Order: sequence, then structure tokens, then C-alpha cells
Amino acid sequence: MPSINLLPWRAELRRRRQRDFVAGLGGAAVLAALVALLTRLWVAGLIDDQVARNDLLRAEIAILDKQIEEILQLEEEKARLVARMEIIETLQKSRPEVVSLFDDIVRTMPDGVYLSKLSQTDRKLEFNGIAQSSTRVSAFMRNIDSSEVLATPGLQVIETGQGEGASFNLSASLRSAPDDGDQQ
Repeated sequence: MPSINLLPWRAELRRRRQRDFVAGLGGAAVLAALVALLTRLWVAGLIDDQVARNDLLRAEIAILDKQIEEILQLEEEKARLVARMEIIETLQKSRPEVVSLFDDIVRTMPDGVYLSKLSQTDRKLEFNGIAQSSTRVSAFMRNIDSSEVLATPGLQVIETGQGEGASFNLSASLRSAPDDGDQQ
């Protein structure tokens, strides 16, 4: 005879399936939480590593900025020293120029011409003086024109008085000195 089970097997099966479903759902939730936690820890580690790299880069950039400032200060100091050296070199080159200028002034002045004032502005000279006659001033200008140191004479004023002599105001410029190279 057939055996009939009168126990509520369907309810028992449903409970067992429901218990297995809840256990599976709980396991999935725990697994999902574990995956989310591990992902969050991994991302936090990546962020911490990037923050550490950024901090290192900022520290290195600060060091490089200080070095750049020092380099700029050194370049400014170098430029000042080079400017000083150029000034000193210019002064060294122009030192004999004064001697040759006065020597040339004495050689170009004809007899009967007397200077009362000599002034220099950059490369321009201005002579004020008295000459016995205006022809002596003309001779002075010709001598300046043929000079090796002086050039371009120009007469601003000549006044002949009733007495002897003529007062004059004359300008001239210095010739450019030929560059002889580095003479020590």
C-alpha cells in the first residue's frame, strides 16, 4: 500500500528554504559589507599614498624654490660684480686719457691764447679763455681739428674788446680711443 505522509512537509520545506534564504542573504550581506570595507580600506590607502606623495612633492618644491631664490640672488650679485668690474675697467682704460688730454691741450694751444676755464661733460669739452687776437683762436681751432685726442671744434662766442685781446668760448669733443685690446 501506498504510504501517505500526513505531516506538513510543505511547511517544513518552506521553513527550511526560508532559513536557507535568510542565511544566504545574511552571508551575502556580510560578504558585501566585507567587500565594501576592504574596498574602502584599499581606496583610503591609495589616498594616503597620494597625500604622502603630494606632501613629498610640496617639500621638494619648497626646497627648489629656496634654491631658485639663492640662484637669483647669486645672479644679481654676479651682475653687480660684473658692473663693478666694467666700471673699474673703464676707469683703468680712461686713466691715461686724462694725461694725454692735458698734454694735447698744451700742444694745440698757440702762443697768445690763455685758458681761464676748462670744463668737461661726458665726451664734450668747453674752453673759455682770452686770446691776443681772433686769428689765434682760429689757429687754436685748426690745431684742435688736427689733434689726435680732440675733434670737432666749435666756436660759440668770440668777443673782441676795445683793449687788446678777444675772449672766446669754444667747444670740442674727445675722439674715441682706439681699442688696443687688453693692455695691462
